[in-house]
Amino acid sequence: PLVPIDTGSRVALRNIFFDVNQAVLKPESKAELWVLIAFLKTNPNVEIEIGGHTDNVGDKAANITLSENRAKAVYQFLITEGNIASSRLKYKGYGEQKPLVLNDNDSHRAENRRTEFKITKSK
Repeated sequence: PLVPIDTGSRVALRNIFFDVNQAVLKPESKAELWVLIAFLKTNPNVEIEIGGHTDNVGDKAANITLSENRAKAVYQFLITEGNIASSRLKYKGYGEQKPLVLNDNDSHRAENRRTEFKITKSK
């Protein structure tokens, strides 16, 4: 079902892929990003923040940097490939600060490693 576009709403991008400890988008990420581009073109008044998230493995500062660089890679794709105005986009790396579930096993850590977007303006 269709749901209203509300400021503050978050959507996880389930098919965004990177190699371990890398911030270069893998080619198989493009299909999901084209869906996001279509959404943004259909809703020209929407502004978003792209958020990168990691699990709790490794150095906290390195995880912040990695998550920010991954969010920036999505941001740059939307601008260069999708021709979305940069004024409609922001990006932020959260590292391990906002887990969806406990980082207590491999499955949960995989769930916490994600890219999502949040609606920051919808009108």
